[in-house]
Amino acid sequence: MEPEAEIPNAGDNVDAPKPATFEGRLQLRNFMYSAPQQPIRRSPRFAAASESPSPSSSSATTVTKSPSSKKRRQTQTPDESSSSSPQKKKRNRQKSGYAPPSTYAHLPELPDAVAPNLLVFFIGLNPGIETARTGHAYAHPSNLFWKLLFSSGVTPVPCRADEDRQMPERFSLGLTNIVARPSRNGAELSKQEMDDGVSLLEDKARKWRPESMCVVGKSIWESIWRVRHGSPVGKAFKYGWQDESENMGIIKGEWAGAKVFVATSTSGLAASMSPAEKQAVWNQLGSWVKTRRAEREAEKEKEAEKKESETEQVEAAADADS
Repeated sequence: MEPEAEIPNAGDNVDAPKPATFEGRLQLRNFMYSAPQQPIRRSPRFAAASESPSPSSSSATTVTKSPSSKKRRQTQTPDESSSSSPQKKKRNRQKSGYAPPSTYAHLPELPDAVAPNLLVFFIGLNPGIETARTGHAYAHPSNLFWKLLFSSGVTPVPCRADEDRQMPERFSLGLTNIVARPSRNGAELSKQEMDDGVSLLEDKARKWRPESMCVVGKSIWESIWRVRHGSPVGKAFKYGWQDESENMGIIKGEWAGAKVFVATSTSGLAASMSPAEKQAVWNQLGSWVKTRRAEREAEKEKEAEKKESETEQVEAAADADS
């Protein structure tokens, strides 16, 4: 029989287990990661940044961009540039230029709303597409004409485009245009046809004899001035009431003509002035209209009282004769 193995006592010296190492049969040390021997290549701009002063020594840090990065941005393909920074989409707007009358020959012209002895005879540029289609003046929703009439006090109540035919009778206000034919905007009209419309305005003023004529837009007054003076209005232009020498429809020795007021354009396309600036100009006209309307009402009352008094006198004389 083999002798039994000796069991060590607690007091005997027993070697402790050795720690794990890479030493072994597979020689794992050969598979350990080792740092590369060559120095790491860095971009010149990072090198410049590392060489710049620290925040403690300087309040501002300047980073030098390498020419290669600028060149790389310039040579980006459209796909690369669009992916890196989104570009704003440009709205395709149709270029506007002169359009002959035949372009809108299918649309009807807008008749004048007029009567004798108007307080104000408004002169517009020409009917727009929406105005021609509906048959009512200043019908486009973006046009401020009807809003400015009320906000300035020219009309005592708000009015709509479909009430344009009632304006002479209700408020002694008339409507006409320097050019009768419709177009999409003023750029589609020629200077010649606008100049030709000036003499027609003078004839209308002589026929109906309004107290005033309101030019709705700078371009209309520029045409009137050019025809009268043979030169551009230039620095002589001003909004508001014009000099008495500029009255329209003058008949020498018979009628002094209609006073001229130049108002801002009410078109939604006219954005050279703020709403507040437009309102200030129209308020001048509104103030005059309110004053003249009150004076007219007082004159009517006096006229009615005079007629009533004359009637009473006639009746009294008849009673005395009987």
